[in-house]
Amino acid sequence: MVRDAKGKRPGFYETPALDQMMSMIMVLAGEVSVLADHVDSIERVAAANGLDLAGGIARLALDQDALEAREARRQAMLDRLFYLMRKEAAEAANQESSAGYIAVIDEIAVG
Repeated sequence: MVRDAKGKRPGFYETPALDQMMSMIMVLAGEVSVLADHVDSIERVAAANGLDLAGGIARLALDQDALEAREARRQAMLDRLFYLMRKEAAEAANQESSAGYIAVIDEIAVG
């Protein structure tokens, strides 16, 4: 079940596109921060156990399950990245109605 925040989003910049870009940048910054912490933890654990992490990574061959897990993780990140754009598109689509469509047709017909 997808949950969206209700109500109008606050705007900080002159155009909605700048607000969207800033939102995307902040999502990416969060992703990078989490990833950097994760890599740091891995390196510290490996060094503490005398492991040649760089050599192991160079020799790593991923199986299909690992490739699919990476793709699922990548898609989840993209979902978070484009969340706001999808939400705003859905809101715009929900504002369209048959009454609005008929009004546009009538307006075009009148000329």
